[in-house]
Amino acid sequence: MSNIRVFLVDDTATVRHILTQILEEDPDIVVVGTASDGRQGLERLQRVDADLLILDVEMPGMGGLEMLKELKVRQPSLPVLVFSSITERGAMVTIEALSLGASDYVPKPAMVGTAAEARDYIKSSLMGKIRALLQRDSRPAAMPAPPRQVSAPPVGQPRIPARVDLVVIGASMGGPRALGQLIPPLPEDFPVPILIVQHMPAVFTRALAARLDKNTSLTVQECDSASLAEPGQVWLAAGDYHLTVEKNGDTTMVAPLRSEPVNFCRPAVDILFQAAARSHGANVLAVVMTGMGQDGLDGCRHLAAAGAQILVQDQPTSAVWGMAGSVSRAGLADAQCPLQELAPEILRRVNRGRPTFRARQRAGMSKEAQP
Repeated sequence: MSNIRVFLVDDTATVRHILTQILEEDPDIVVVGTASDGRQGLERLQRVDADLLILDVEMPGMGGLEMLKELKVRQPSLPVLVFSSITERGAMVTIEALSLGASDYVPKPAMVGTAAEARDYIKSSLMGKIRALLQRDSRPAAMPAPPRQVSAPPVGQPRIPARVDLVVIGASMGGPRALGQLIPPLPEDFPVPILIVQHMPAVFTRALAARLDKNTSLTVQECDSASLAEPGQVWLAAGDYHLTVEKNGDTTMVAPLRSEPVNFCRPAVDILFQAAARSHGANVLAVVMTGMGQDGLDGCRHLAAAGAQILVQDQPTSAVWGMAGSVSRAGLADAQCPLQELAPEILRRVNRGRPTFRARQRAGMSKEAQP
């Protein structure tokens, strides 16, 4: 395998030096250049052949956001990892960077402890994401997934999926940007609650919920306490808490859960999906999106056994086809969809068996017209 060529942009010389040392401890990685602000970064990037940019977003002069906007015009295919501080301001800027096309982010160490512990944190956080981003296209093409096995209906009776009463979504690397494209097209009269697990620290999930809420007609909020989940509401798992769901009669309740990490993740997609399988059974539509690892696979096994429907984002539109790919390869997906087709497909499946908004409007007008 050829070396991975990395370019660094950070306004602090010490950070550039430490990052260079950490990255080049790996024999497969070489730092081909550094810059102290966005303008200098754009100029120097033209003179090197880089595979990946690691970008600080908060810098004097031309900041990371301005650089990213220009970079996506000049070199739209260059992967970008944002290196950001774990603060409210840092989280908001990072979410903005992800919406502009950054591939993912790595939080800067805060209250980690010793310098050695900070180095270990950076190394473990960076390396996995770098390899996931740059090796996904070098792997063999995914084999076609086996068809999902379902019990055959009686002869002459086609299998009709149960009505969807709950949508659950899991995402990781590349998820914030993908969710930014998935949620806004959904209509304000969306007839069921939507629950989302996105792998992120606490401050970042709050910022993501705020951004999604701003850009959609649905109500998007972080789940920080037990709450009633109603149609047209989107609940995002709070960072460092799992998200659970229960059904009580006709009501759906969501709540944060502080228990051990699952798949090294808290929140974990598996926790939400397993809870949804217990509470709503066949009346669930699950969506597994872009992300590293296999979080969500075990949850999808529970959902499939309960008769729920499962969609996965396809490989070409995923930043990393880990989570969705594992579900697809296990034969658990009812369909694979490009990102741009997920919202219409979700809406089609959710509306099956229930009247559309216009039909309800017409019914209401007819009743009003009666004497």
